[in-house]
Amino acid sequence: MPHVKDTHRIETRDLDMPPRLLLGPGPSNAHPRVLRALSNRQVGHLDPRFIELMNEVQSLLRYAWQTDNPVTIPVSGTGSAAMEAAVANCVEPGDSMLIGVNGYFGERMVDMAGRYGAVVTRMETPWGTSVDLDTIRRHMEACRPRVLGLVHAETSTGARQPLEGVRALCDEFDCLLLLDTVTSLGGVELFIDDWGVDAAYSGTQKCLSCPPGLGPLTLGPRVLERLEKRSKPVPNWYLDMSLVGKYWGSSRTYHHTAPINMNYGLREALRLVAEEGLEERWKRHRNTAERFWAGLADIGLSCHVRQDIRLSSLTTVRVPDGVDSGAVARTLLNEYNIEIAGGLGQLAGKVWRVGLMGFNSRAENVTLLLAAMEDVLKR
Repeated sequence: MPHVKDTHRIETRDLDMPPRLLLGPGPSNAHPRVLRALSNRQVGHLDPRFIELMNEVQSLLRYAWQTDNPVTIPVSGTGSAAMEAAVANCVEPGDSMLIGVNGYFGERMVDMAGRYGAVVTRMETPWGTSVDLDTIRRHMEACRPRVLGLVHAETSTGARQPLEGVRALCDEFDCLLLLDTVTSLGGVELFIDDWGVDAAYSGTQKCLSCPPGLGPLTLGPRVLERLEKRSKPVPNWYLDMSLVGKYWGSSRTYHHTAPINMNYGLREALRLVAEEGLEERWKRHRNTAERFWAGLADIGLSCHVRQDIRLSSLTTVRVPDGVDSGAVARTLLNEYNIEIAGGLGQLAGKVWRVGLMGFNSRAENVTLLLAAMEDVLKR
């Protein structure tokens, strides 16, 4: 037998993480009740009590999204896994897909759709804006898409995509509507069924204030009909909802071992949403954001996105001329234990991204952040 090598046998200390206030684009700080739920003892992934919990998670997710879709589940993976699941189950090779690209995550949707064989048409608008109906119609007439992909809450820019009138266009062109709700679920107005959204995905670590690790996904009847008629199976076995759906459906057929404790945490996060009520929760996020926007103006800072399409969950703040955006963020982290993030892509170095999401959407966090930013900027 070979000798055991001790090269990587290191001694480590007990884990002691700094008390960060996470006011970037995610993750947000988990609610204490969520952290407590995560520490519950494990049961098996087919245990009767866990199956009962699965039913509760699905029902609460339907409430949060305002949908009756039977296939409404937490994908075992982060929000990007739910994003890939949505694309993989909606797109077949050769399908025409029209995607609104007004930020980093529109770009990611383009990348994923191309990997699944879609013929992608980019519908580009400046980062920080939304796509209007006339632009959507013009592109639909040109490419006749089978799927339209839009980002409802663009995490890289803080812009909200209006959905009024989009379903009627999709009906006219026999097109599925796929929606990114990663930074809006649980914090911004969302009506999946009333808006006629066919597929949507999200993450747990934003407005739900649960650690990352699960990816909420909902698929409507039009998606399921196409899924049944596919000429070939979904090429991603792990994310094929015709298989995973049997585990989350009535048959409870084994597919993979679900992350037990992460589902405990998500259940508690969704309980908090239901206890507060969606309308009150949306209102709280809006009030907190408006307090922040007013405070930014008081210290001479401005927002990148115009107010009528500005997310209340995430704000992009313009970096003043001559200011090193990275140095400000590092100082806030090192001296105040506050995390904010810089811009991505076209907005790199031009904005800070500030999230006031879920448990963190509170007036005292606004007061603290504004005071800290003012102090750092004065230097």
